[in-house]
Amino acid sequence: MDADTALPSRALTATTSKEPASPLSRPLSLAARAAIATGFVLAGFLGLVGLTLSQANKQRALSALHDRLQNFAIAYITHTDVNRYGKLLPPIDTLPDPNFSGPGSGLYAVAIGDRGFRWESSSAIGRDFSFLKPLEPGQSQFVGPIDTRMGRLYYYSYGVALDTEDGKSVRLTMTVAQSEDQLEGENAVFRHTLVIWLSILGVMLIVLQLLLLRWSLTPLRKVASDMSRVERGDSEQLDSQYPMELTGLTERINVFINNEREQRTRYRHTLADLAHSLKTPLAVIRSQLESPAADEPTRRSSVLDQVRRMNELVAYQLSRAATSGRQTFASAVPIAGHAEDLVQSLEKVYASKNVLCEFDIADGAVFYGEQGDLLELLGNLLENAFKWAGHRVLLVVKMQPQAGRQRPGLLLVVEDDGPGIADDKIEKVLQRGVRGDERVQGHGIGLSIVQDIVHAYQGELTVDRSTEFGGARFSVKLAAS
Repeated sequence: MDADTALPSRALTATTSKEPASPLSRPLSLAARAAIATGFVLAGFLGLVGLTLSQANKQRALSALHDRLQNFAIAYITHTDVNRYGKLLPPIDTLPDPNFSGPGSGLYAVAIGDRGFRWESSSAIGRDFSFLKPLEPGQSQFVGPIDTRMGRLYYYSYGVALDTEDGKSVRLTMTVAQSEDQLEGENAVFRHTLVIWLSILGVMLIVLQLLLLRWSLTPLRKVASDMSRVERGDSEQLDSQYPMELTGLTERINVFINNEREQRTRYRHTLADLAHSLKTPLAVIRSQLESPAADEPTRRSSVLDQVRRMNELVAYQLSRAATSGRQTFASAVPIAGHAEDLVQSLEKVYASKNVLCEFDIADGAVFYGEQGDLLELLGNLLENAFKWAGHRVLLVVKMQPQAGRQRPGLLLVVEDDGPGIADDKIEKVLQRGVRGDERVQGHGIGLSIVQDIVHAYQGELTVDRSTEFGGARFSVKLAAS
């Protein structure tokens, strides 16, 4: 198999071996990212809220239980008496709450006192309260939950001293206990209700967030829709009203669109101008080659002249087409160094004229664009000035900041002390569309290249007479962006 046959085979292999990107590797959309992030944040937030509310409710329930058991204890103490012999009399069983009279109700009352006194409510009969200890008068304690044979309990104990008729006192410790099941039952109901309502609230918030997200992303969808209209040719640029956050983006997109459109137009015009410019030289060459009357030296000289002219036309049109134009994210090219290099080269070329070039370049002056465009712009203006100057040339470069713009404008002025340009010829010198074979004598194709570059950067080129030197003055103004 020869090399010509093998090359398509290798190209086919390289093409077919490339695997398509997996759909799973596609990045999540902004809406999906925001929804997932919001879901996690909302779940964590509602979880913390639920935990906080549950703990707060537990503390509230414990405080309420303490107060409740304390009130029961005081009620029993209030209805406990001592006879004249110093013997404690048991309180009424059903006084504070009917549950004290129901066996196994989970609410118990136990009293212990001097002389072996012990009393238990009907609900506490048969229960083991041996863990209770007497307290000193005025002493109280709230304990729980503790493990007992009856299960886990909370209890409140309060110690008092009851006076007898003969002025003696009898100590009494009243204890009221409640099983943990009742408190946990209340907490479980609260937690269950809390989970239900927080879940409902979470779903509502997620739905609301999705609706808000859809509304918030509407401008981005509008940008995508407008871009599709531009691609279809239904619109020239993004012309809708967008929020402030997207204005910078859409303006830069419009700049890209305009630059691309201008570059395509420039290419078409360049090709059309080149084709038109080459018609005359080609016709002359053809007539010379077909003419039997012309001698060989004359024919050769005429053909060489036309070929040289065609070469100049092609070089000029290529320079026009290569102009990059205004760019949104162009790097800043320092001007001073390039200007000095150009002037040094021109001083060597025009050494016989002894031209002095003066600089008035602002510190930090830069050109936002391609370095090649700057060199073409400066080179052609300076070369034209050196060509027509008597002995002096002045280059002025100043930055022109503008409020609300990120990049300042640029003013570039080249003056000479030559004969200048007549007012009636300035318009023709700057006329666009003049082809290479129609240039004004003495100003060559260089000024047309300058005009094309300035136009590509959406600037302005003016030509007038220098007030200081009396010669021509070329002023280039590039707007801030």
